[in-house]
Amino acid sequence: MSHPDEMLVGVTLALYAIATLLYGVMWARASSTLRYLAPAALGAALAANAYQLVVRWLVSDQPPFKTLYESLLLLAICIAVVYLVLEAVYRARILGFPSALGCLLTLTYAFFQQDKALVNLPPALQSGWFVPHVVVYFFGYASLFVAAAAASIYLLRSRPIDLNRPDLMRGGGIDLQSLLDGAVCFGFCLLTVGLLIGSIWAKAAWGDYWVWDPKETWSLVSWLAFAAYLHLRRNRAWKGRRLAYLVLFGFAAVAFTYLGMQLLPGAEQSAHVYQ
Repeated sequence: MSHPDEMLVGVTLALYAIATLLYGVMWARASSTLRYLAPAALGAALAANAYQLVVRWLVSDQPPFKTLYESLLLLAICIAVVYLVLEAVYRARILGFPSALGCLLTLTYAFFQQDKALVNLPPALQSGWFVPHVVVYFFGYASLFVAAAAASIYLLRSRPIDLNRPDLMRGGGIDLQSLLDGAVCFGFCLLTVGLLIGSIWAKAAWGDYWVWDPKETWSLVSWLAFAAYLHLRRNRAWKGRRLAYLVLFGFAAVAFTYLGMQLLPGAEQSAHVYQ
């Protein structure tokens, strides 16, 4: 990795660390100032993160989504975007700390990867379906990460957090269930679109909509877990903690789909697995 790129990663990590700290302090004490400073710091980190990805795209003249390192850069961007949108829609900053921390840890993990060099896309990935398939899926992953963060907090305290903290969420109480539902619904829609795009692409490239590639199979497992959530949330017996555990299971399946495929037999033959 070039020296300018190393400096940009360092700056981005520092900005994510500042955002994480500010959101963490906001959890501990009410502050009208932090409600503006924390998202501003996260927005600055997002801008630096996106700039790095755009530079790689321009230098290589191809979408920078081939290596694990590049995908982690994209994932951090997606988590920051999804959280900032949820904050704007729900006025809910209670998920700011885990979301900013998720961005920080994702980029830190990327920093230690060995596949930072620019590489050429193989012929199978030189398709107009490549960018929408990857981007839609990663925004889905990011949404479900935020949902998992909401589920974790819900399990720690399942009752509405009845605090007069307009800096954390507008109104008198913090309804984590509504945040959980919103993040899961959005993430599930994106997973569905990602599956459909991937199937159409597979048909055009390999002549079949579905070939039971290991990553395809686990993508289906992830999709089914969140489909079950959307059905079971209407069932009173599944309200509350059971649904939160189901979200954590679904996100574990997503994480394994993203990072664990190389552990499976036949992974070296898959075009979906980061080598």
